[in-house]
Amino acid sequence: MSDPLHGEYKVPGGKLVAVDAELSDNRLRRVRVSGDFFLDPDEALEIIDRALDGLSADTTVAELAARVEGGLARARNDGTLGVPVTMAGFDAHAVAMAVRRALGHSTSWADQEFTYLDPGPLDPAMHAALDEVLGRELAAGRRGPTFRFWEWENPAVVIGSFQSLRNEVDAEAAEQYGVQVVRRVSGGGAMFMEAGNCITFSLVVPVSLVDGMSYEASYAFLDQWVLNALAEVGVSAHYAGLNDIASAAGKIAGAAQKRFVGGAVLHHVTMAYDIDADKMLQVLRIGREKLSDKGTKSANKRVDPVRSQTQLPREAVMTSFLASFRKAHRVIDGALTEEELSQASDLLRTKFATAEWTARVP
Repeated sequence: MSDPLHGEYKVPGGKLVAVDAELSDNRLRRVRVSGDFFLDPDEALEIIDRALDGLSADTTVAELAARVEGGLARARNDGTLGVPVTMAGFDAHAVAMAVRRALGHSTSWADQEFTYLDPGPLDPAMHAALDEVLGRELAAGRRGPTFRFWEWENPAVVIGSFQSLRNEVDAEAAEQYGVQVVRRVSGGGAMFMEAGNCITFSLVVPVSLVDGMSYEASYAFLDQWVLNALAEVGVSAHYAGLNDIASAAGKIAGAAQKRFVGGAVLHHVTMAYDIDADKMLQVLRIGREKLSDKGTKSANKRVDPVRSQTQLPREAVMTSFLASFRKAHRVIDGALTEEELSQASDLLRTKFATAEWTARVP
């Protein structure tokens, strides 16, 4: 038998579930589930324990939850339990998450120490290259979780990994306004970025932090601190759809993700601070269609949900956001290494600044 295992999972808005177990030949033994949840009848707890006993340590969250649900269903059907089972404040998925944490496959925010990076203004394509480098460095175990804002000076359109270049960008308008086109490694939509008109940040975390979560759930989970940060500057916001953050006044931000082989997740968000909608609609083809139903047609119209709702300078909003992130998580200040900068420069030259990558989906 291995040393005793212990894992805990707090259900969002619910109760705490704890799991204690041992490991023998890579299988769970002597599993005991506990917590401050409500469960009826009492005998159901022993059935949950038995359902988990003997399972492989590599069993997925979905399989663990199905095993718990199956055990309870069989007990109801064969008469072992005389009354229907009531689980209040937790569910089979919560039990599965606690098991995964006991096994070390799943981690929590409290297990992470983030390094805040502030490399200063960079070319937008260099930011895209750094996102890939930092993701791969974490996956390889050479770098821990990181958080950083993008700062840049030259205007750009940053398109998603799978978007069609010609469908998204009006090449003539982009050239007219001196707008650089960059393709990033994550999916999602195009970002129109002039210096000072939006707030963009990148978060790189281990995949264990979102273990067992659907893509949709992981977006909301990784951005919960953002909703709190917005509230602290006076904006009441919520998650909308797969990857958007919105308020009563409409969409504020969009998020995108990339998962790297080896166990890293790149998650970044762009918020509209004060965008020149007229210029954006000339440069972005799809943007014209997306904003056509919002009445954004007049020249000089601006998209400014963060500026107008906070009445704060962009720098003050970013300072407040960083303070919110520091308050919510363990954060140390750090810097990019020479090796990371060298890797990013190489990627910039061989990938992100090349026509082949930018037009990989023509």
